[in-house]
Amino acid sequence: MCLALPARVIEIDASGQHGTVDMGGVRKQVSLALLDEVQLGDYVIVHVGYALTLLDQDEAEHTLALFAQMAAEAQPGTPANTPANAP
Repeated sequence: MCLALPARVIEIDASGQHGTVDMGGVRKQVSLALLDEVQLGDYVIVHVGYALTLLDQDEAEHTLALFAQMAAEAQPGTPANTPANAP
């Protein structure tokens, strides 16, 4: 299974070919070589170290909020995981 994640570009090197992205507090170096005109603050979809496509800011933030919600619901003791609510 493959997973591509939205990430915000926080740094771009002088060549414009590599940069640093932030994924919920985790920073990772990625290749930007597949994209044109990436700017600081842009959201990109990252897979295996490559930024594959630009992502609309609203869509990225919505997706990240869904991931945060799923993580919160997966924690023991949260309302979604109490015995009364268990599937």
